[in-house]
Amino acid sequence: MPRSWKRTVLAVLLGAVAVGGVVQPASADIAPAANPPGWSPPSSLVTPLNQVWSHQESTYGNLYGFRNYGWDQVFANGGYLNFCVRWDSPAPVSASLRDRIHAKLAEQYKKWVDLVVGHNNWPYATVPIKVVGWAVRDRAQLQWSDNSVDIYVNNIRENAPQCAEPCGRFFVRDGVYRNCPGGVARHYDQSLWLTAGMGGGAGGDWGQRMGSEYFVNSLNSNDVTILLHEIGHTFGLDDFYDWTPSGVSGFIMKAGSAPNITEFDAWMFRDWWRHLKSRYGR
Repeated sequence: MPRSWKRTVLAVLLGAVAVGGVVQPASADIAPAANPPGWSPPSSLVTPLNQVWSHQESTYGNLYGFRNYGWDQVFANGGYLNFCVRWDSPAPVSASLRDRIHAKLAEQYKKWVDLVVGHNNWPYATVPIKVVGWAVRDRAQLQWSDNSVDIYVNNIRENAPQCAEPCGRFFVRDGVYRNCPGGVARHYDQSLWLTAGMGGGAGGDWGQRMGSEYFVNSLNSNDVTILLHEIGHTFGLDDFYDWTPSGVSGFIMKAGSAPNITEFDAWMFRDWWRHLKSRYGR
């Protein structure tokens, strides 16, 4: 399984979803308070969960050997994640907009992490999300003068601004970051890559990518559907373009079929933790 192991395109339907051609209301968020302490999925989900895991085992040759899932990153840091924002857009960014982007990213990540808090020996009550850097083509686009984040100007990779590679986990796997000016504290585990005019999204161990306009326009939304879907990929969850597990229909990892995390998504997420937790001594 290559390092950039999962990329996807996602069609977004906000507030309602089309399933089988019928528009249905968005499902309720999953309440973290309901998390059971061990592995006890609803009986109706046992078969589809087993189908999903079997499919992943038969599809990905390095499923268990890959060592840079979101899970690995959280444990390597001892319970937090750092981010770089790749601002792949000519639009200006005020300090206020910057802070709202940071807050929305942390809020959406929490929706996933809360699903394992108190579950099956997961050790962290929270996983703080901190943005440590912004990458941009022109410094004048960033309309602030404080030093709350490192700023990288016109460092281009994949035809987009890139934070310093010596500070990125995708490029440095030993956790030391010897050539990162800020050291471990200023390293970044993932990138939030916001690209002007992009439709859909992509995600993997390197982070999440989507349209900059889409993300900014979603700042007042409870669920940033594309971001939530792509975070799922960062933690290993699969796409379902050509098949659907038995007895389930709309869920966020089946692109375009649900706008938020459903019960089935939650249990797929917990199933990943169940299968990987032994590598962290849990």
